[in-house]
Amino acid sequence: MSLVLPFVTSLAFSLLLTPLTILVAKRYGFVDDPKKHAHPAILHKKVVPRAGGLPIFLAFGATAIVTLSISKQIVGIFLGGLLLIIIGIIDDKYDLKNSYKLLAQFLAALAVVAGGIGITFITNPLLIFDPSGFGLGPVLHLDLWRLGFNFWGEHSILILADIFALFWIVWVINMVNFSSGVDGQMPGIVFIAMIVIFAASLRFFGTDPSQLIVTKLALIGAGATLGFLIFNFYPARIFPGDSGSYFLGFLVAVLAILAGARVGTAILVMAVPLIDGVFTIMRRITTRQSPFAGDRKHLHHRLMELGWGQRRVALFYWLLCAILGAAALSLASREKLFAAIVVSVIVLGGLLWLNMNLPQKARR
Repeated sequence: MSLVLPFVTSLAFSLLLTPLTILVAKRYGFVDDPKKHAHPAILHKKVVPRAGGLPIFLAFGATAIVTLSISKQIVGIFLGGLLLIIIGIIDDKYDLKNSYKLLAQFLAALAVVAGGIGITFITNPLLIFDPSGFGLGPVLHLDLWRLGFNFWGEHSILILADIFALFWIVWVINMVNFSSGVDGQMPGIVFIAMIVIFAASLRFFGTDPSQLIVTKLALIGAGATLGFLIFNFYPARIFPGDSGSYFLGFLVAVLAILAGARVGTAILVMAVPLIDGVFTIMRRITTRQSPFAGDRKHLHHRLMELGWGQRRVALFYWLLCAILGAAALSLASREKLFAAIVVSVIVLGGLLWLNMNLPQKARR
């Protein structure tokens, strides 16, 4: 019952707050009007409310306050999430510069790191180095270099651990944002990722008391996401906007850290959107475009050019993420690496084929 309550409470809050947000967004102009918003990736034909991150954040925050004890780590998550919601909602209204949004992402990640959340170790999937000669073994420790200072007490910065966490959080935020393509696609991916993180945390539920917090946070995030997804599935009555994709990406990244540095698990679960995001950035850079410039060359856009509808594309992504999530829970670290390589080769090959062949078909 202690695990059911956070999920149900968060789901109920989200189901209540999302319709209210739709009304408020329409009233105050937080909408996506395809006639005014000239963006190449737009698929909808009518005005749709944005600011979808607001009900998700409020449902998450309210449930966490009710069901969890407030700690330094929880405060860091709240502050980082609140900053992303604010900058995302402002962007939903005024379309901010990418540099402002990127700065906000780093500040949000910094709030989490300041709250004591960092990647102190990662599993070494290769084990090709001699532990006695290089200090490398089954686990790669990132907390060896410390920088101590005195500011209202003794504190220390774990240099590698904190830098790794900062860039991991910002990277996941942007990759999740890139996956917000068709109605329901991104929230469904995040919901599956939350469930996988929840399942992974159960392995240490009885032996590590800190995992209880991770378990509940994952369930709270899953409930808030599912409540929103019901209104976001095609045809969407509300869009997540940058506020929604930023906060949900932020939450997945942070929970992966809290769940015992399950970075590899999170990468494998979201392998398809992550690989698509990396490919998109590389493609734009090689053509001398901004990495954040919009276009219609994401995998979900290419699938729609093949004749797939938005529901089919979203379900396709969900199915792949669910399959990879199940694999992530059952595979060892080295096997996860092999699976990630195989998936990367398949997805990259498919993207290259689609990008080379679909434009030719369009010209006929």
